[in-house]
Amino acid sequence: GGCRFCSVKTARRPPPPDPQEPINTAKAICEWGELDYIVLTSVDRDDLPDGGAGHFAQTVLEIKERNPGLLVECLTPDFGGDKRAIAALCRSGVDVFAHNVETVKQLQWLVRDPRANFQQSLDVLIHAKSVRPDLMTKTSIMLGLGETDEQIFETMKEVRDKASVDCLTLGQYIQPTKRHLKVVEYVTPQKFSYWEKVGNELGFAYTASGPLVRSSYKAGEFFIRNLVKKKSNEQKQASRVK
Repeated sequence: GGCRFCSVKTARRPPPPDPQEPINTAKAICEWGELDYIVLTSVDRDDLPDGGAGHFAQTVLEIKERNPGLLVECLTPDFGGDKRAIAALCRSGVDVFAHNVETVKQLQWLVRDPRANFQQSLDVLIHAKSVRPDLMTKTSIMLGLGETDEQIFETMKEVRDKASVDCLTLGQYIQPTKRHLKVVEYVTPQKFSYWEKVGNELGFAYTASGPLVRSSYKAGEFFIRNLVKKKSNEQKQASRVK
């Protein structure tokens, strides 16, 4: 198994999560000082009943308890599509819920682990929004794996129209080792700019598209931080009006 684009080592029988990890992670993050945006991520933990969602949620709670102003993005696995697990994380106080569809719909079978698929990922993003409509959601697509323009457009449109995803990043797939999928095409910077325009036209609040763009990177965090703040101010005003 395993995704054919990723070289992160995983274990067949991983040890159970360290119960102290959420507290230790939160302490370390809050001791680093001048941080205003942090991204938490993990490998898939299909061995755990909740896919590791409780561990994510606990870490967010611990961070927010120590530093409520620090924005937290969670880049998550699909938790096997477990809706309760997704809901628990959405209610933890997380600011940005990120889950990557990784590639166009038509290449999922080639690129991702057989346990993952486009519909399941779309459902994760849909459910996150249904639990917390104000939650900022985000996904990412790698280009250069042999997808067509039509497939990219269709995937972007579906992510926006069906799952109401707020932020989209598009970047170049780079082959991590010889054992991984080969790059089919190096997409030009001009083409990436074109997709950024398309993203804006489709209604994403933020589209980052470029050869070196990754699902989490500095320039994007600055922009998303302002979007999250704007959303929370709008909510405060709305609740005052009520």
